[in-house]
Amino acid sequence: MPTPNHLLQETSLYLKQHALNPVDWYPWGPEALGRAKELNRPIFLSIGYSACHWCHVMEHESFEDEAIARLLNEHFVSIKVDREERPDLDTIYMNALQVLTREGGGWPLSVFLTPELTPFYAGTYYPPDERYAPHRPSFKRLLMAIHEAWMNRRDHILEVGQNVVGFLQGMSQLEANGETLSDELLTNALNALRRSFDPTHGGFGSAPKFPHALELKLLLRLAKRFDDKTAMHMACHSLDKMARGGMYDQVGGGYHRYSVDERWLVPHFEKMLYDNALLTTSYVEAWQATRNPFYEQIVRETLDYVLQEMTLPEGSFYSTQDADSEGEEGKFYVWSESEIREILGPDLGGMACRVWGVTGPGNFEGHNILFRSRTDEEDARLLGLPLDTFQNKLNEAKRKLYNVRAKRVWPGRDEKILTAWNGLMINAYAKAGATFQEPRYLEAATRAATFLLSHMRSPDGRLFRTAGAGQPAKLNGYLEDYAFLTDGLISLHEATFEPRWLQEAAALAEVMLKQFSDPNAPGFFFVADDHEKLIARTKDLHDGSTPSGNAVAVTALLRLAKLLDRRDFAAKAEETLRGYKSTMAEHPAAAGQMLIALDFHLGPTTEVAVIGKRGDPETERVLKAIHQAFRPNQVVAFHDPTKGNPPGLVPLLKDKPQIDGKVTAYVCENYTCRAPLVGSETIERAFDK
Repeated sequence: MPTPNHLLQETSLYLKQHALNPVDWYPWGPEALGRAKELNRPIFLSIGYSACHWCHVMEHESFEDEAIARLLNEHFVSIKVDREERPDLDTIYMNALQVLTREGGGWPLSVFLTPELTPFYAGTYYPPDERYAPHRPSFKRLLMAIHEAWMNRRDHILEVGQNVVGFLQGMSQLEANGETLSDELLTNALNALRRSFDPTHGGFGSAPKFPHALELKLLLRLAKRFDDKTAMHMACHSLDKMARGGMYDQVGGGYHRYSVDERWLVPHFEKMLYDNALLTTSYVEAWQATRNPFYEQIVRETLDYVLQEMTLPEGSFYSTQDADSEGEEGKFYVWSESEIREILGPDLGGMACRVWGVTGPGNFEGHNILFRSRTDEEDARLLGLPLDTFQNKLNEAKRKLYNVRAKRVWPGRDEKILTAWNGLMINAYAKAGATFQEPRYLEAATRAATFLLSHMRSPDGRLFRTAGAGQPAKLNGYLEDYAFLTDGLISLHEATFEPRWLQEAAALAEVMLKQFSDPNAPGFFFVADDHEKLIARTKDLHDGSTPSGNAVAVTALLRLAKLLDRRDFAAKAEETLRGYKSTMAEHPAAAGQMLIALDFHLGPTTEVAVIGKRGDPETERVLKAIHQAFRPNQVVAFHDPTKGNPPGLVPLLKDKPQIDGKVTAYVCENYTCRAPLVGSETIERAFDK
């Protein structure tokens, strides 16, 4: 058996996957950084993640190659980083790659640093031979060239590196902007989304096509704000096409990462916790806006998938499922026609093949990715079946195929727990649980929140970033950990009205303001003020595969400001919105969450206070009506008068009595309330608009 390197005891699956490479890998830390300085060697920094297909390719081709390992071990200090555990390093050095190459990035990220951590050369995947020369040299030739330059042209290397560092340090400079924030920014965003919209297949741009959950949520808001039917069509057409494509797991539920083609057929097969959280909230809001039962089906299938396959016994959520099984991408998920007919029998098998587009030749390397080209109603008519009969048969086919698929070799699962991604999923379960009156989902959100606050937080109230299953938490939390969890806890409070969740959200917001806020300019830094010193302290300027920490921080602060009457929260949120005005104007497709926050800020934002006995049918009818309405620019507070005086935590509840013993709702804007609505029928009518 090969001798393990320094990665064997790491919590990250991605790092553990490299523990038996002949490369003498180190995790990022004092030992590796000290060794580079002691030996005066450049650092080879390799950043990736466990579900990254090309990361695995480079490992097998290059990092398992003895000759390449010898070059790395003799002339470099090699450090392996999981981008999901250390997004601070990934952000800095991905920006460095873009500065050095003027090209977009990707993973695996391969960066060469001085012992002082200054980047001077960067790229992504490098093959072991010259197959892609001259545009992409072999990794072996690259290593020899960089070693030669380090030995003989170091002054040039240091000059390049210092120029990169200067650029990185200036990238996050945001200036206070005194100009008025207006809905012109939202109109501009809508026009930009119209221009990039694919009218045939939905989504934006061409292949590869990503789901863009934030932009879809933004479109739903723009449709409501401007009464724009085109915006609603773009959102719903995209959601429909994605849910019927191969990017959605038609058998087991849940979304793969993205589609390699423009029509959502062939996915990149990994499943990420954050995609499924963000898309779930998109479908919840689309259901609120349209009442289309198909959207509820997708929400339930996705959240049930997460409960079944991505949830720890203690209640938190795993990070990812791999694209590969038995060394082949997608093998776990694809089917042959004969296999489906054998499993389901002639009648059900024939129906399933017709519904899911299954053929003998297949649509993916001789196999079939299941997809839908028609709605349930259309397929039921074509088959001459009542709709409920058709749906029951299709569900039976899904169950049988799932049970057979479960006996295959499963894709790897990265079982690390990430606070930020768990915060996104808490938000999804809370919103779905409240909207669809589903106790299982509220319980899932509650268990996850309880776990994070008890296991992923230090005694002084600071969050940790990550933990391995059954292992203690580690690494200081980043802005996104605080922001995503804060926003999720606010949603959980509004779904359950438990005061604890609002108190915890406010406490995390205080830490954000104290440790991450830029005291001299708009916005929040990616890392806290006492974080490990790196070459630059950056701010995330735009959304990536997850929303930017700044945008979610603004969203959460605006919500808390309304619920808690915290003017300091509102002031920092508005200052940050102004600082990001040019980003929203010039790059709206990269600022979806900040534009969502702007829509909330511009309002009108309503504050709803409901007073009634919990468990009383009339009260529950009212809460259901409020939760099911598509009113994204709204906060909700609740008090049960049989429990005594309302908690002082929520000023919105002060001096608002129940009237005539009936459930009563106060609808306010800017803390000025209209006449109270009394009785469930009156309140339901008001929210059914």
